[in-house]
Amino acid sequence: MLKQRHFILRRCIALNLTGAFSNPHVVMALKGTRSISWTGILAFFVFWIHSANGDVSFSFPEEIKRGSVIGNIVKDIGLETGKLALRKARIDTEGKAKRYCDINLTTGDLIVSERIDREALCGDKASCVMKHELVLESPMELHRISIHVQDINDNSPLFNEDLVKIEIRESAIRGARFLIEEARDADVGQNSVQRYSLRENEHFKLSVDANTVELVLDKELDRENKEEINLILTAMDGGSPPKSGTVGIHVTVLDANDNAPVFSQVVYEASVQENVALDTVVVTVHATDADAGINGEVTYDFGHVPDDVKSRFSIDRTTGDIRVIGAIDFELETFFEVRIKAKDGLGLSSYTKVIINVIDVNDNAPVIELKSLSDPILENVQRGTEVAIINVQDRDSEKNRQVRCSIQFNLPFKLVPSIKNYYSLVTTSGLDRELVSDYNITIMATDKGSPPLTSSKIIQLTVADVNDNPPLFDEVSYSAYVIENIQPGSTLCSVSARDPDWRQNGTVVYSLLPSEVNSSPVSLYVSVNGDTGVIQALKSLDYELFRSFKFQVMARDNGSPPLSSNVTVSVYITDVNDNTPQILYPTPEGNAFKAELVPKATHGGSLVSKVIAVDGDAGQNAWLSYRIIQSTDPGLFTIGLHSGEIRTQRDISESDSMKQNLVVSVNDNGPTPLSATCVVYFLISDDLAEVAEFNHHTEESDSTVTFYLIIALVCVSTFFLTFLVLILSVRFCRSRKPRLLFDGAVAIPSAYLPPHYAEVDGMATLRSAYNYDGYLTTGSRTSDFKFATSYNDNTLPADQTLRKSQTDFAEIFGDSEGSPEGSPATSLLQRHRAEA
Repeated sequence: MLKQRHFILRRCIALNLTGAFSNPHVVMALKGTRSISWTGILAFFVFWIHSANGDVSFSFPEEIKRGSVIGNIVKDIGLETGKLALRKARIDTEGKAKRYCDINLTTGDLIVSERIDREALCGDKASCVMKHELVLESPMELHRISIHVQDINDNSPLFNEDLVKIEIRESAIRGARFLIEEARDADVGQNSVQRYSLRENEHFKLSVDANTVELVLDKELDRENKEEINLILTAMDGGSPPKSGTVGIHVTVLDANDNAPVFSQVVYEASVQENVALDTVVVTVHATDADAGINGEVTYDFGHVPDDVKSRFSIDRTTGDIRVIGAIDFELETFFEVRIKAKDGLGLSSYTKVIINVIDVNDNAPVIELKSLSDPILENVQRGTEVAIINVQDRDSEKNRQVRCSIQFNLPFKLVPSIKNYYSLVTTSGLDRELVSDYNITIMATDKGSPPLTSSKIIQLTVADVNDNPPLFDEVSYSAYVIENIQPGSTLCSVSARDPDWRQNGTVVYSLLPSEVNSSPVSLYVSVNGDTGVIQALKSLDYELFRSFKFQVMARDNGSPPLSSNVTVSVYITDVNDNTPQILYPTPEGNAFKAELVPKATHGGSLVSKVIAVDGDAGQNAWLSYRIIQSTDPGLFTIGLHSGEIRTQRDISESDSMKQNLVVSVNDNGPTPLSATCVVYFLISDDLAEVAEFNHHTEESDSTVTFYLIIALVCVSTFFLTFLVLILSVRFCRSRKPRLLFDGAVAIPSAYLPPHYAEVDGMATLRSAYNYDGYLTTGSRTSDFKFATSYNDNTLPADQTLRKSQTDFAEIFGDSEGSPEGSPATSLLQRHRAEA
């Protein structure tokens, strides 16, 4: 137990595990019982080693199970655990190398993700180191991680053959040595082969020096006494517990063959390119034997070599030519160490070593990997913004793995070398989605080999829209020409604006800006469709009020914040002939028209008066023309067509009437002419008194007419008020007296008379509303007659019905001619009987 503890202590010192003793698992291993295994003890030696250049190193035994924690890398490099996911932490390897470790983004632990077999990774190398890289973004960081894989005793020693046959002549002297090919153990260090043992016998003993195992003849052979000897050779490693392997040795005693083959070189060395053709001779080994005959015939064969060597090389047993039979890849193996055995005809053999160096050929193009991409990217990003992170790997060596990266020259991007073989793709200027909305960025990677190899990768990048363009109208200003009196809802014109932005940033909405037209808001006159930009009139436009007006339309997008632009719209109104000419002179003064005095001595062509008129329209719609359409003496006066001047056509004679009246028509010049008329009074006289008398008579005549009109208006109003009083009285009386008439069928159906009255006195010159006292009101077909209280002798009394005889009607209504046929009532009764 004490020896075991001392061995663990020496192992910790050899591995520089100064921190391992603080681990409680190690303490438990030192205090453990005999049953604890050496593999279990090594599983606890996980530690951190900081190299001089700041890299992080870890060490742990092979064959550790998946998910095991190697160490906490976050604490070791001073990072915050919570930011690992935000910075996209990941473990990368070079090229296509397998990744055996991963990182827990929650805890920062470095864990085992794949089974690790040290022998498969590093073979018989003393040190087995895996290179990984911890990559962090925003900002980008790169930490190299060296993982030392410690060997455990998981392989037993193995001999190349199950049975070694040796032929020894009986003449061999005591102390003769016979080389035995040593055993191979895939483990390294203490876990490799440490000692050999030979089963006890009387003739041979074992001699072990470094890696050489020899049988030493301790007692001379006597073929006649013993022709064959069988021995057992055991190889043991230094593991705990140790593992062993055995091989049988069959010794045949022959007659003397005292010379073994001798190689011309102790070590052969050759070089071969990795793309060498198959069946190429790499190197030729040569051995000689001083014996003659069969004892001097030498044959060649491989010694103890791995299977991958046998799959790539072959050896000619007679000539010793080593040829290429399989593909050689420098990226997998940089050299091969081959052990060659030369054997003579009677079994004596010797060994040599052949080192075949592989020369790298530029046969691997660079590999471009996109590690991070910001897609889409806003078009207003700042110059120098990092868009993508790119990693470039080349599996070749030296110059063949040196890579230059580039992109197209006509793009607003550039590649910036970052850390080791990482590049950052950054912007070199502002982006404009309206010019270019998508970029296909081709990254070219070329190595420095001869000839150089190139690879490319296309990165597709989308530019996201930002509302950076206001709507722009198709025209600087808009003009609309419309006729006046246009119908409300009619289209005046249409405005259109375009926004090169995308989606809602490019959606345009139109609206009116506040302004006034003729001291009123413009929104009372026009409206604009927010979606189409169509401008419509809300009310009829009058050229006589205003002939043009302007307003502004705003186009606004739906971005955030929104952008807008304005445009001026001018509306010009075209005149329509909608105004009748207005006559300013002559005009009536009060209720009298003044007469123009024309002297009797007026000669032909003299100006006697002028008709003055105006038109509210414009242009040709306001061009007026004057014509005399009626006159007392058609040949006496004439009027200027466009001036309205009234002149005499001839000299005035004594036979001409003193009173002359002219009816003048004034017409405009519209497509559909409108006109107005006026009357011009002339008095041909030289005496002013006659003019005064004429005007006085005219005023009296006018006064008489006015007087009669006033009397008629008063009479009608009085009659109407009386009628209303009668109606109200009748309704009041009926509500207080029983009905006098029967409820049976009415003798006179309403179909025989007008619907609401019956004429009885032949004096129906007014409507029934104003002459109600002269009519008999009828009711429905199933009710009685309704009578107003009579104030006329010719009105039918309320207590008399149509059942009375014809004579009774004559007595009531009277007959000046003594005949009932002359009475209107009689005529009414006769018409009723005829219809019955």
